[in-house]
Amino acid sequence: MKATAWIAVNVFRESVRDKVLYNLVLFAILLIGASYALGQLTAGQDVKIIKDLGLGATLIFGLFIAVFIGIGLVSKEVERRSIYNLLSKPIHRYQVIVGKYLGLVLTLIVNVAIMAAALFAVLFYMSLSIPMDAQKAADAIALDPRLLEAVTLILAELMVVTAIALCFSTFSTPLLSAAFTFGLVIAGHFSADLKSFDEVVASPAAAQVARAVYWVLPNLSQFDVKSQVVHGQVVPIGYMAAAATCALLYIGTLLVIAIFVFSRRDFK
Repeated sequence: MKATAWIAVNVFRESVRDKVLYNLVLFAILLIGASYALGQLTAGQDVKIIKDLGLGATLIFGLFIAVFIGIGLVSKEVERRSIYNLLSKPIHRYQVIVGKYLGLVLTLIVNVAIMAAALFAVLFYMSLSIPMDAQKAADAIALDPRLLEAVTLILAELMVVTAIALCFSTFSTPLLSAAFTFGLVIAGHFSADLKSFDEVVASPAAAQVARAVYWVLPNLSQFDVKSQVVHGQVVPIGYMAAAATCALLYIGTLLVIAIFVFSRRDFK
């Protein structure tokens, strides 16, 4: 446990020192701030636009952080040959994988929290100029605590993407790992359409293949509740719990695969 925590803390420290990370977070915060100016151009929809753009920016730049740092967690160690020093210590290989994953998750939590705080700061500033009667009459108030539900599921999706990137990094190059991860993310957001593929094709075999692919791909679309939250709709607790459970299952499966592959690699 101590070895895993030590690796996680070191990954977090290295990520914090990464200039690319600062640039991505800064750009996301600027985009969230710019959404305020854009919202002023659309009368009556300004709060919704700020929420939508803010949550979208949090997801997109969180994905970049998860992918571009995640794909280098193992490959960088191999390229710099520091993996030999790491494995020469009394550390099991599974602790390396779990520690690196937890370190990047900690990095994601901190950065998502920063971006969420920036979004709430913009919404707070916006709420100062909106009369209280108008806020009560709106279908969604500016400082809506339900935004945290969307942020939570965004973080859950980023944790799944991090596990995907880490899994690919155990056996592939950074470039291919990034391509595979982005490809799987895109496919994961459209995988729900495969479930009803039999309604648009006449071939039973193609429908069966599509259904099989549906069960293999991570269903990332289930973590997207931005539209509901922006429009003030309630996200049921049961749905949140089910999505979190699916995320844990995805993460557990991917980490098991990553540990299996990494434990069988020969670094001699």
